[in-house]
Amino acid sequence: MAKTILVVDDSASLRRVVNLALTAAGYEVIEAGDGVEGLKKLAALAGKKVHLIISDVNMPNMDGIEFVTEVKAQSAFKFTPVIMLTTEGDDEVKMAGRTAGAKAWIIKPFNPEQMLNAVSKLILP
Repeated sequence: MAKTILVVDDSASLRRVVNLALTAAGYEVIEAGDGVEGLKKLAALAGKKVHLIISDVNMPNMDGIEFVTEVKAQSAFKFTPVIMLTTEGDDEVKMAGRTAGAKAWIIKPFNPEQMLNAVSKLILP
């Protein structure tokens, strides 16, 4: 059975590129346009396992740090690995991401191979 990944980013074109790379690698992808929509998608999946979350930092309505903090507060997703995929390279923002629960940080523009490598390391077989 395919592993499920939630991709949260306000850029539809970026979600599309990430979706194509992940789908080609055999993953099932769910997309959300911001943190609020991401939380709604997770709530709608009740009972279904999400194996990994990829989130942008800078988004309208709810940014990525706030989103990850909210996700990690839920027992169902407490141990779900999170990759931040962002243009944000500032050390303070990275630290906030780690504190919120992010396990990896990938700077845009990104190499799909680099992203898939990080995904495969964080998703348990």
